Amino acid sequence: MGKAVTSVFGKEVEEGLKSNPKSLSSKWFYDEIGDKLFVDIMNMPEYYPTNCEFEIFSKQTNAIIDAFGVEDELGFDLFELGAGDGTKTIKLLNELSGHNFTYRPIDISGHAIDSLANRIKKEVPKIKVEGIQGEYFNVLESLKTSRPKIILFLGSNLGNLLDDLAKKFLMQLSKSMNPGDKLMLGVDLKKPKSIVLPAYNDAGGITAKFNLNLLNRINRELGGSFDPMAFRHVAEYSEETGLAKSFIQSIKRQKVEIKNLDMTILFEEGEKVFFWKFHASMMTISSKQLHLILH
Repeated sequence: MGKAVTSVFGKEVEEGLKSNPKSLSSKWFYDEIGDKLFVDIMNMPEYYPTNCEFEIFSKQTNAIIDAFGVEDELGFDLFELGAGDGTKTIKLLNELSGHNFTYRPIDISGHAIDSLANRIKKEVPKIKVEGIQGEYFNVLESLKTSRPKIILFLGSNLGNLLDDLAKKFLMQLSKSMNPGDKLMLGVDLKKPKSIVLPAYNDAGGITAKFNLNLLNRINRELGGSFDPMAFRHVAEYSEETGLAKSFIQSIKRQKVEIKNLDMTILFEEGEKVFFWKFHASMMTISSKQLHLILH
């Protein structure tokens, strides 16, 4: 009889590696090492979404704030879904620093939230920060406040969800908003393979390190015996469908043990392990298109 798995991480790893095809949730990329690697990814020359949104916030900040129509008498909450390290948002926060609001960044990584809060305290000390750790769907309830709110959902993160899941998310997000609340949504249009593919398969191998770090995390936290060198990172993109897929592939026939899960998994040579929910099926919709949607 196998061991009882108590952690959500362990349960999802077990379920994913028992499935056919094998899969893992890319939400588990974001441990302390993964957070740092993802910051490196966002700063890569190939990763165009960050530069596009940074340019928008640099050149259109006042127009964006005017469109928000903030009222200092009432004050407001500024939520950011998937805030990361705040590199893009810091421009907006600087311009908003004289207004009456609380910045409430949301991220799946507690480490990322703590790092961002410390950064804001140093760079924009006038701003009140209240970070929220959690997945998008799980934190929507925390957005249901009577205080006016502005929600930022940038980086084409909506495109990281399958169509049906994206629709469900937007419907739930709408229910958490009141008349007059505003949503700023960043999306990415379809682009040529020559632009999109390098963003997910960079020449420096940072994305590969980021994805393969999940195997290291399984080793550390679940007693796994993965050899990351025995897998390779692969990214695919279809210009016709606009779908990008990211996965790792076993370069040989091998067995891997995960002691805490009492599992032994066989990988065939060339077998793929897909990443789902956040990276496995990207709609790739353009970060040069930032739409302000009035609710």
